[in-house]
Amino acid sequence: MKRALAGFALMIAGTAALGEQASLGTGAILRGLDKVNGKTTDLDMGNGTSLAFGRLVVSLGECRYPEGNPSGDAYAFVTIRETGKSEMVFSGWMIGSSPALSALDHPRYDVWVTRCKTQ
Repeated sequence: MKRALAGFALMIAGTAALGEQASLGTGAILRGLDKVNGKTTDLDMGNGTSLAFGRLVVSLGECRYPEGNPSGDAYAFVTIRETGKSEMVFSGWMIGSSPALSALDHPRYDVWVTRCKTQ
């Protein structure tokens, strides 16, 4: 959690240093990897929605991006839990340009944000 907050603080500092504001996207494109079969799946999500990916339920809170660069870096607040379980396996900000900074730690699946949707 501390890494996620540190990453988000870096994002805010970086956009502020460039004189840019973070804009709210309408959703995000996340990519999921099933490490067992090597298959990747793009998850097209709206803010406040959830999708099933394998044995995971992925929920997107919101996605933000630098105001002056909509195709630039994405910052998404994501929560992930396993189907049928109440505890979270991940909850925090994922950063598109630095997926390892705040990553899902799961033996079978990887999930990361690729970009925000602007429409």
